Amino acid sequence: VLSFSDTHPATLMHPGGVVGCALLGLAERDHINGADFLHALIVGYDVGCRIGLSIYPWHYNRGWHITGTAGIFGAAAAAGRLLKLNEQQMTWALGIAATQAAGLREMFGSMSKNLHIGRAAQGGLMAALLAQKGYTSSGQSLEAKRGYLNVLGEAPKLDVILSELNQRWEIATNTYKPYPCGVVIHPIIEGCVTLAVQHDIAPAMVEKIALRCNPLVIELCGKQTPRDTLEGKLSVFHSAAASVIARRMGEREYSAEMVNRADVVALRGKIEVTVDPAIREDETDVTIHLNNGKKMHTHIDHVIGSEQRPMSDKDMEAKCHGLVETVLPQERIMPLVDACWNIDKLADVATLTQLAAAS
Repeated sequence: VLSFSDTHPATLMHPGGVVGCALLGLAERDHINGADFLHALIVGYDVGCRIGLSIYPWHYNRGWHITGTAGIFGAAAAAGRLLKLNEQQMTWALGIAATQAAGLREMFGSMSKNLHIGRAAQGGLMAALLAQKGYTSSGQSLEAKRGYLNVLGEAPKLDVILSELNQRWEIATNTYKPYPCGVVIHPIIEGCVTLAVQHDIAPAMVEKIALRCNPLVIELCGKQTPRDTLEGKLSVFHSAAASVIARRMGEREYSAEMVNRADVVALRGKIEVTVDPAIREDETDVTIHLNNGKKMHTHIDHVIGSEQRPMSDKDMEAKCHGLVETVLPQERIMPLVDACWNIDKLADVATLTQLAAAS
């Protein structure tokens, strides 16, 4: 909730979830005010993203899930900041994090993908707590011949880690995800929702949905017959079909019930995807062919949530509602949202975990 599922465009990683979870875990134990929490969050973003960028894209293309493998450093650095670790202790913390770094892209579509995020948060927090107690690690866990960067990367860009340190902050180049699914599907969802709403398109009217998109859409989200929520979130076919039918895409639209609904399954069978390397990751072309011969077309040049079209505060509140409406009663959602907007004024960040508790 706090980070609204943010994503770094260059690394395809989700540092907010990892760092935020680690810090909230610490907040449950210690009394942490909002200002200190934000400071640690920014530090965590910066460390995780810089390390991820230094080995991207080879690392990701090789098959490592960079959210887990680089996110753990962000969690360790953020927790270390709150624990006030000294230089030696922070070095150990990063080393302890380095030796735990893991996550395989082969797990996408299974529960184990989410395990990467949780374990990265847990491992980073544990690394900081161990270092605080004097638990040691290598002093060159990143740059050594057999360290993280050279083992999990190829020709790592060490300068990226230190370039404009303390002057340029990676959190400023992050964008927010409007939909709770693979970010490369977002332009397609926006295009399908736009056409369905503008032309009042019902599923029975559709002959074919033609999508022209970046090759990563099929590489990352090409599941044609998803069976559950996790596979649905990595399926451009489900996302396009469900967004035309529901005219929105939130957690409800990725429920197992929706993924297996007869009308959704039928419509996704009418979807044709053409990959085009000339199409950017935040761009797509959508044409809905109707049974009466008409063609409804839209081109998304820059999807909402991109740097060129950032989400508004209202958009982010709507995203938050979509994420929590299935687990929290309506009367508790806005107090949680208000607390997030005013986190810098909170005397104790544990207030957020109390507001977000499902029970």
